[in-house]
Amino acid sequence: MSPKSEKKHHRVIVFSTPTCPHCRAAKRYLEQHGIRYVEVDVSRDAAAARDMVRRTGEQGVPQLEIDGRMVVGFNRARIDRLLGLNQRNDAADDEGPALAA
Repeated sequence: MSPKSEKKHHRVIVFSTPTCPHCRAAKRYLEQHGIRYVEVDVSRDAAAARDMVRRTGEQGVPQLEIDGRMVVGFNRARIDRLLGLNQRNDAADDEGPALAA
């Protein structure tokens, strides 16, 4: 198998509204990483909005569903973890800069 055929395809849904700047940022981030997603405009789809709130207890957007797991807000670290992005740099990013004693 070639490495390209081994790349995992994720099921990603972005719950958003047209006026939400964080929604635009989240979608742009996914696009920059070549991640395909389905967008659901919860301002136009009341059933999707109700389902989103039922699943997370939150009304705010963006919310992302990645392989069945919900992410509330544009939480880049959680998105990266669920999509397997930046695996090599996760430990360094989580620790932050070293502080002098």
